[in-house]
Amino acid sequence: MSKINYDLERIKGIVFDVDGVLSPSTIPMDSEGMPSRMVNIKDGYALQLAVKLGYKIAIITGGYSSAIKARFNGLGITDIYMKAGKKIDVLKQWMDANGLLSEEVAYVGDDIPDYEVMQHAGLAVAPLDAAVDIKSIADYISPVNGGYGVARDLLEEIMRAQGKWMTSAKAFGW
Repeated sequence: MSKINYDLERIKGIVFDVDGVLSPSTIPMDSEGMPSRMVNIKDGYALQLAVKLGYKIAIITGGYSSAIKARFNGLGITDIYMKAGKKIDVLKQWMDANGLLSEEVAYVGDDIPDYEVMQHAGLAVAPLDAAVDIKSIADYISPVNGGYGVARDLLEEIMRAQGKWMTSAKAFGW
């Protein structure tokens, strides 16, 4: 039985913000003011497995970095939207392009730019250290902070509910 109070068998698409979700909220900057993001290896494993198993995975972030594209492309994610000023418009276009209904989509966000996107998704997820307003609308609050396994937590729950966690040879390699 899942710790998430949602019919996870319905989920076909999962969308992630980057800063504060797939990387910690506090990030170092280089001498030119560009952020250097950390990533979680267990998140990476779960993301690449989800792609291999046919889930639709997208990244929607207001930030921009060639490193973001390189990291997530390397995991098999091709739907990467950076400099997204109005995330709801991007989400709706992505859902239409993939034939997804709101109830089939989970969105993971941590701060105010994610607010209306989370309200549109069927399953709204927040890391433990998300902003108070985001936690107030989240259907599920992960027990971990952003950048420390939020994606793994959610994806593992979805795959377990759908009988896909560790049931394919694809699970045992990168």
